[in-house]
Amino acid sequence: MSSSPSPAGAAAHSDVVVIGEALIDVVASSGGTVEHPGGSPANVAYGLGRLGISTALLTSIGDDERGSAIERHLGRAGVALLPGSKHQGRTASATATLAADGSARYEFDISWELQPVPPSYLPKVIHTGSIATFLAPGAAAVRSLLEQAHRECVITYDPNIRPALLGSQAEATALFEELVPLTDVVKLSDEDAQWLYPRKQLEDTAARILQLGAGLAVITRGSEGSLLATPTTQLHVPSVLSVVADTIGAGDSYMAALIYGLLSRGVDGLSSEVLESLGRTASKAAAITVRRAGANPPTIEELLAGLKESEAVA
Repeated sequence: MSSSPSPAGAAAHSDVVVIGEALIDVVASSGGTVEHPGGSPANVAYGLGRLGISTALLTSIGDDERGSAIERHLGRAGVALLPGSKHQGRTASATATLAADGSARYEFDISWELQPVPPSYLPKVIHTGSIATFLAPGAAAVRSLLEQAHRECVITYDPNIRPALLGSQAEATALFEELVPLTDVVKLSDEDAQWLYPRKQLEDTAARILQLGAGLAVITRGSEGSLLATPTTQLHVPSVLSVVADTIGAGDSYMAALIYGLLSRGVDGLSSEVLESLGRTASKAAAITVRRAGANPPTIEELLAGLKESEAVA
């Protein structure tokens, strides 16, 4: 791990490469409308950068002001854009309308194309997910990149289901199940799990993901904590209580902190103690994020201070 890498340095030797969409979140609430850089994979990349992990993003943004805003935002966390990430045209957007409880309903203006150019090096982790793994034609390029890399480095995957952009549930589940064997770690929210497998209990969904070939399945359950499962262990980790400003980016902060933990431990020999530590660290990151507007994940200093505080209370 490196501290506060420059964007140029991150591109040259990143520990993590994230592949997926970057867009502008247009957040509409009773207080007005605000724009934030977003997109689940870009949020994960930004979250990793904030945690001091050298990170690069392979994405598709336009040569417009919104694209420039995303690039500046990522750069502030030390995240580099890999070659092929910029194109002529407009940058995608997602309009999130907030309810009184802070939950969000999304509408998208997005097209997804990606050049299947593999990184010039193999990072320790490749992360992908969300719209990028389902929406044609770019989804085929993402799969091609995973096929090239999945035996060479750790692959993490968060489908972050957006039903408005998908075909039928059966088609989406088939696409999901085609990707899982190319991955090592799969993280879903309980809403993702229930949409993909409406007749399964969460524990059974985790077992299905492991059966498909992943080594670690994680299902987050909001205020009810998270489920972490390996072929030999299944563990429930409680959530961290927090005042909620909104839930935007909470799952992405959880994912970034999960990768942060895996970088120091790997995915082999994940004991119950290690799983609990991974889950508590990721839950703390999510709890910090929901206190703040938009996808605003913790810095490494904030996360470590929060974990120390939690240990003192316990």
